[in-house]
Amino acid sequence: CFNEQQKNQFDVWMLHAVVANDLCTDDSFVFSKAVGKIKDAISALPVVTVDDDNDEATALAALAESQSGTTENKAADSNAHAAASNSGEESSDPFGLDDLLEHKPKKSEKAAEALNRQADEEESRRLLRSRREALLKCLEMAARRYRIPWTQTTIDILGRHAYDSVGRFTARQREAVEKLWNSIKEQQIRRKHGKSASGKLDVNAFERLQEKYSHEKISIRRAVGGAGDRRATQWLG
Repeated sequence: CFNEQQKNQFDVWMLHAVVANDLCTDDSFVFSKAVGKIKDAISALPVVTVDDDNDEATALAALAESQSGTTENKAADSNAHAAASNSGEESSDPFGLDDLLEHKPKKSEKAAEALNRQADEEESRRLLRSRREALLKCLEMAARRYRIPWTQTTIDILGRHAYDSVGRFTARQREAVEKLWNSIKEQQIRRKHGKSASGKLDVNAFERLQEKYSHEKISIRRAVGGAGDRRATQWLG
């Protein structure tokens, strides 16, 4: 089957391909289920350390440097690498003495093990960075759907959860999460106090019903309306 690193890579791909796609659905159940997966994945992230922030800064610097490189430099590097490889092949064991050595030195084995451990650690850090980036992408996609009334309460909960878990994201990502949460809060205020194009309060379905029935009366027959004197606020809150 697959090893742990491969499973982690599949999880990252699932966030990009499946969960992110479910956020674009018009089915409230599918949307809520996708948001639940995002919340669980955020909770599973380890708390960021100083090393994680340094790794992110190093990766961004390396990316910027690679993008600023010219095509000529890349071609020169390729030619130099090819020349070094050819010379290495020509000078590698010209007399076939390696076949006479039955055992490699233990020092070489230890060095190889150390390199393997280092490679595994680097791969784990890379996957963790990829997971955080995928979750941030999902948060941004969810926030863009806030204009749809039935998504708003779910996005409110997701945004608050991400903000409460901001310590699980790197420095650059923390800024993005905080901006997203501030944007959601601003839209909450506009939704509750602002006016929509129709002149009505820009609120969700529950808030509209709450406002409507808070001014109604409940009759003795427990129906909304009539001449009863018990107001609906008692059961709508």
